[in-house]
Amino acid sequence: MAALWLAVGVAALVATLLPLCRRGAWWIRVLDFPRLQLAVVAAAALGGFLFAAGAARLPEQLFVAALGACVAWHAYMIAPYTPLARKQVEDSRRAEPEASCRLVFANVQMQNRNAARLLEILRGADPDVILVVEADRWWQERLRDLERTHPHSVQHPLDNTYGMLLFSRLALVEPRVEFLIEDDIPSIHTRLRLPNGVEVALHCLHPRPPFPTEAERSTERDAELLVVGRRVKAAQRPAIVMGDLNDVAWSHTNYLFQDISGLLDPRIGRGFFNTFHAKLPGLRFPLDHFFHSDHFRLLELRRLPRFGSDHFPVCVGLAWEPQAAREQEEPEAEGAQQREAGERIEQATLPRPREGPT
Repeated sequence: MAALWLAVGVAALVATLLPLCRRGAWWIRVLDFPRLQLAVVAAAALGGFLFAAGAARLPEQLFVAALGACVAWHAYMIAPYTPLARKQVEDSRRAEPEASCRLVFANVQMQNRNAARLLEILRGADPDVILVVEADRWWQERLRDLERTHPHSVQHPLDNTYGMLLFSRLALVEPRVEFLIEDDIPSIHTRLRLPNGVEVALHCLHPRPPFPTEAERSTERDAELLVVGRRVKAAQRPAIVMGDLNDVAWSHTNYLFQDISGLLDPRIGRGFFNTFHAKLPGLRFPLDHFFHSDHFRLLELRRLPRFGSDHFPVCVGLAWEPQAAREQEEPEAEGAQQREAGERIEQATLPRPREGPT
């Protein structure tokens, strides 16, 4: 039995150490995701090994210490996304309807056909802005009714699982679809005009995930996020970034994006808000994100019910309270982080070597 726990513990240690390197290979970066699961496995291996073998000799003591450090590391990385941490975004103190907005984001899973249930959920949430990704023309047609209640829209359906539909009650100023890094991965960028006239930059993203059926590396995914982060910082205006980023909240890239952009994460100090995989309760991660500038406080943040997709929809309510910028600490990138961001963007935009004969 001791040998079994030894093997489990070694696997947990390897899965913990590999992501510490900054290589973008998919089989490394995918290990950023299951920190909670790896912490549980390492803790189980620690307890099982102590029960089966004890720790009388130095090699056993070192192994036990390594597993303890493994559990502590994962706990440290995910701790900000628990109620034990200080909230990065304060609760709203004086919500005014003309200075507030509610946004819902949903990855529909293109092959899913339960549009009726999604529309029912959207009616219940009553958002001002709706972003749908993985939308093909079938989904575009089934969600056409939203145009009656949300007359401002940007619609770019695709059959490659990266189509996007944006519907809004609020005016969209100079909306556009861009292909920031890859020719078949769109993103939507616009200014959102609140009822009080304040214009907020809105960036809607869905980069390709590092996974063998999608991309062999995370470089392009990371670069798309960092390009937007730099754009947000340079604009120095109120901003919201949302979408399925195909990355977990506690990854190095996620923290780097916050520092580069200066945006806040309302999940910090509140919870994981796991959105994927909706059909696998024991294997869920926070892949769907909302970030915003320090001009806002939080009205609400909640995960909405399932509708047949492998993602849960998410709803966030934000209140424009510009005085909050004096009280909410904006993340700030140091020189080393700026250099790292530049290197990642350069790696993603360099020509890739051709595969096969030329």
